[in-house]
Amino acid sequence: MALQPKDINEALRQVNMPGSNENIVDLDMVQEIRIDGKKVSFTLVFQRSNDPNIPVVKSLCVQAIWKHLGRDVEIAGNISTRSVHDMQRPILPGVKNIIAVASGKGGVGKSTVASNLAVAMAQTGASVGLIDADIFGPSVPIMFGEKDARPTGTKVDGRDMIVPIEKYGVKILSIGFFVDPNDAVVWRGPMASNALKQLITDAVWGPLDYLFIDLPPGTSDIHLTLMQTVPVTGAVIVSTPQDVALADAIKGTNMFRGKSVDVPVLGLIENMAWFTPEELPENKYYLFGKDGGIKMAEKLEIPFLGQIPIVQSIREGGDNGVPAAVTPDTITGKAFKDLAEKVVASIEERNNNMAPTQKIHVSKK
Repeated sequence: MALQPKDINEALRQVNMPGSNENIVDLDMVQEIRIDGKKVSFTLVFQRSNDPNIPVVKSLCVQAIWKHLGRDVEIAGNISTRSVHDMQRPILPGVKNIIAVASGKGGVGKSTVASNLAVAMAQTGASVGLIDADIFGPSVPIMFGEKDARPTGTKVDGRDMIVPIEKYGVKILSIGFFVDPNDAVVWRGPMASNALKQLITDAVWGPLDYLFIDLPPGTSDIHLTLMQTVPVTGAVIVSTPQDVALADAIKGTNMFRGKSVDVPVLGLIENMAWFTPEELPENKYYLFGKDGGIKMAEKLEIPFLGQIPIVQSIREGGDNGVPAAVTPDTITGKAFKDLAEKVVASIEERNNNMAPTQKIHVSKK
């Protein structure tokens, strides 16, 4: 049976930090677990780079893994160490703006909006990246027509790194590139969080004007992991005009604006604002209510960034791997072009009037 990160964590729970009654997993010292067949590697994070316990703990880790998983596991010599001070060095120093795309409710077209927004931004000449952080339901590979793609690896300063796939001028990474699309991803919170960290920190993103993070619906460990890992410039909230979707959008907005998080909300996007038949472009049918997003943005006192209609070509483009924003002269292409302009303006206003966001620190209880 193939080794999983949870197997490594379970074995390492038997290792206590010398002088402490807590094990190294619960102390969050085990990071960046990688498995290649029987070869296992990970990083141990210590408070100080010269901690005298480093060789002792590394030895205990090797013994624990051999004891619980077998002597055939290749672990000796594969444990690296890092200090908390090292981890506080800037992550993604070449990325100017990190934008979270979130929704309180599933099914509102958040990934469709994130994908098309990224493409529309790239068409302005900006350098753009997109991370599909919806760990349990990755859809970005399909929307970009790259569901069978497998990113390559490279070494940077002796470190194994992932090279993102590039399509339509956007660098993309998704957990969907690394799992069988027919398999359900059944991971506990820490495993999903670790996967997201690797997509962010173990990839060769290079200089980017904008890095979009397509988050799962709701509020979860994934959201906290993102904001603990990198300083998020701002968040955009996606909703439909429906009351039930808008009610959940309030929760998503308040999560970012909470005192312990304090990430600026750049604005709200109303998706599925109305239905327009391709052959009758002047007709608008308000299937989910009218202008609910505009009213909600006013109530929440956040910018309203735009409305995206329901047009058959958006669904077809997502299924066929050609985002609607690729053709900016269509109804939907123009809608995403206008949306990109408003998001850029909101980001510029935020950066001109507010201090840079800091990573959040959540204390353990």
